[in-house]
Amino acid sequence: MFDDRSPIYLQIADQIKNDIVTGALAEDEQVMSTNQYAAFYRINPATAAKGFAQLVDEGVLYKKRGIGMFVSPNARELLRGGRRDAFFAEVVDPMIAEARAVGVPLSEVVRYIQKEDQ
Repeated sequence: MFDDRSPIYLQIADQIKNDIVTGALAEDEQVMSTNQYAAFYRINPATAAKGFAQLVDEGVLYKKRGIGMFVSPNARELLRGGRRDAFFAEVVDPMIAEARAVGVPLSEVVRYIQKEDQ
């Protein structure tokens, strides 16, 4: 499940974020505890806790004292907004620059995209 591309705690946070964006985890749904997560994936509990702490700091998860961690009510929209911004910056803007560089009019790019959407 985990690879060497980034620290495991960041991969944990990314996996939980993806589960929220895709709807696998719903708002106000309880997530596994850090100990359950660590046991299931056979990782250090401190590593899992670091990933969860990051998500709490970002407002994606919240703690209910004595009960556990839950998905924040606005987490999905918060994450989707961030991913939309990243999509335009990392995918669309470079595509526009490449289209201009090779002489493809943006109207042709739009037509192509609209054709694929049908």
